[in-house]
Amino acid sequence: MKKIIYPERVRKIPPHFSWLDHRIVRDGYISDCDSEALALYLFLVTVGDRNGTSYYSERRICELLNWTANQLSQSRQNLEKTGSIAYEKPYYQVLALESAPLERKEPARKNQPVAISSLLSNLLGGNAS
Repeated sequence: MKKIIYPERVRKIPPHFSWLDHRIVRDGYISDCDSEALALYLFLVTVGDRNGTSYYSERRICELLNWTANQLSQSRQNLEKTGSIAYEKPYYQVLALESAPLERKEPARKNQPVAISSLLSNLLGGNAS
């Protein structure tokens, strides 16, 4: 059995229902996305309702992620290609993951791990130490 370092801080799914599917890693979705697309995915999972839907404006997402409209557009297209989100302006839906990404292509960062600090830095628009 794994050791729980801080038993009083065991993570629980909050009532507003936010979680990440482990198949993002296991089935290779993570290797088919660049770090900005993964930051957008994390954002959409975090703000989505229990059905995975949200309707943040492009302007507001860019403000929160400290991005340009082009960065948002490219990240959204990356996620749409993998079949992990759907987008019909202004609505986003985080989709249930298939057993493998829809489009197998050359990974954005072949055989390179993604540091969580990099994802957080992109998400927060600054440096994560």
